[in-house]
Parts: sequence; structure tokens; C-alpha cells
Amino acid sequence: METILTITNLTKKFGYLTAVKDLSFTIHKGNVYGILGPNGSGKSTTLGIVLNVVNKTSGDFSWFEGQTTTHDALKKVGAIIENPNFYPYMTAYENLKLVCKIKGVDYSKIDEKLEIVGLLDRKNSKFNNFSLGMKQRLAIASALLNDPEILILDEPTNGLDPQGIHQIRSLIKQIASEGTTILLASHLLDEVEKVCSHVVVLRKGEKLYSGRVDEMISSHGFFELKSIQHDTLLSYLQNNPDFLSVKVEGELITAFLNQPMDASTFNTLMFEKDITLSHLVKRKESLEEQFLKLTDNN
Repeated sequence: METILTITNLTKKFGYLTAVKDLSFTIHKGNVYGILGPNGSGKSTTLGIVLNVVNKTSGDFSWFEGQTTTHDALKKVGAIIENPNFYPYMTAYENLKLVCKIKGVDYSKIDEKLEIVGLLDRKNSKFNNFSLGMKQRLAIASALLNDPEILILDEPTNGLDPQGIHQIRSLIKQIASEGTTILLASHLLDEVEKVCSHVVVLRKGEKLYSGRVDEMISSHGFFELKSIQHDTLLSYLQNNPDFLSVKVEGELITAFLNQPMDASTFNTLMFEKDITLSHLVKRKESLEEQFLKLTDNN
């Protein structure tokens, strides 16, 4: 699998504050990566370092398996790390023409990218008449003009209303489906869970987890159960190695699975044990629950 970016033991200090501490992870082509963490966890600093706008203190990073200089590599990168910055009284098309001149890109790309972000019909509208979501989509069009191999986004849905958030997330998934690698920083668990295939979890500049999102949520889930034979059911669950732990809240029993088991199999098993269930729901732990487990002892 082709490597886009490798970060090795990266550290950044601002005086006595360590913003990024001994951070290592790798980004492979064709995936959507999320850097997840609360504000102040080092997400934006990490992006700034690899984009050459923040100087590292120690460690290293390399683009495209180190086969090109950072300067040349960044020509194959599209990035939005600050609020969209365009001329307010110029149209979307005029603003993108300026970006084309700076990037050395043919104007023919403008309509193509405006269509991708759903703004082709507003190409002749002035930037200051755009909603916040439209401004963000124009910024993404701008970042795509040079057909980048990787698109880097820092908090792409920050400040947007629910409709704007939905549009940006759908757009990110669409761009990724066409083969562009994406790296986004977010403090929103929901965003990473819905958009990303891989996640790097940061807290106070340190990596707590790096890997696939579905593997982070790879617990086998749990059953929520109720039965008139409450004590019999509870005794069975507590003495069964298929269950990792059991929690009781009033009549509700929550049984965490130690290995895969679907609800119908469990229901059949209970029937065979003469235990009648009045309530049976199978659930999976959310990314939020996994994230809280990770950060609980840090």
C-alpha cells in the first residue's frame, strides 16, 4: 500500500508547553484519516508542522516515502487549515481564477471543481453573499484545483448549521470515494465515526490510539435484557465465559459479550434454558464510549 505521509517521533514545544509529544503514525493512500482530540490536544499543530507552517522541535516527517522534498510534495497536497479567505466582492469564479494563477493551474479546472462541491450554479455570485457552509465548500473547491493526492482539513464543519455539516460530510465521503486520501482534524467523535476509516486519538499532544475506526469499536457489543426470572438469568450470565461483565440497573441487565453472538442465537439459548426474556436488544459500543475508555486513565 502506497504511503502518503509518515510521522516519526514528532515533538513540538512552545516554551514550557509541549503541544505534540513523540507522535508517530502513517497515512496510506486511499483512506480517510481523522486526528481526533479535544481542543488543545495538538491536532492543528501537527497539521501545521507537516504543511511547513510550524517548525518542529524534534522528530521527523516525510511525504510520499521520502522520495521528494517537502516543498515539491506540498504541490500534491490540498489544505484548508484556517477560515476560508477569499476576496468578498469578487465572485466564486474570480476568486478561484486567482488561486489558479498562484498554483499554476489551468482555468478549465474551475467549473469541474465547483460542480464537485455543488456551487457551479453560484459561480458568478459574490463571496460575501455565500453562507458559511457555501464558503467552506468553495474553500474545498480551491484546495482541489491542483488535483491533490491528499486533502487536509482542519475542523471542516466548525461553526456550520446541521444542514451545512451534512453537506460537508457528504462531500468529504464523495471526494474520498473518487480516490483522494483525506486527513481531517476534528474534536467531534460523531464526525470521525461517520466519515473516517482510520483515526489517531490525541490527548495533550500524546497518541492514545492509532488504527481503523471499526477496530477501535471492535468490542463484540452487549445485550440489554429483562426477564421475570431475573435472578436465574443473572446467575447464568455471571457464570458464563461468553460474557465479559454484567451490569444491573433495577430490572435491566446489561451483559457485555466476550465473543461474537447475535440476538437470535442468545434468544434460542435462553429458550432452551427455560428463561423467558421480556426484553432483548443487541447494541454495539459507540466510538464515544471507546474514546472515554481510552482517555479515562490519562
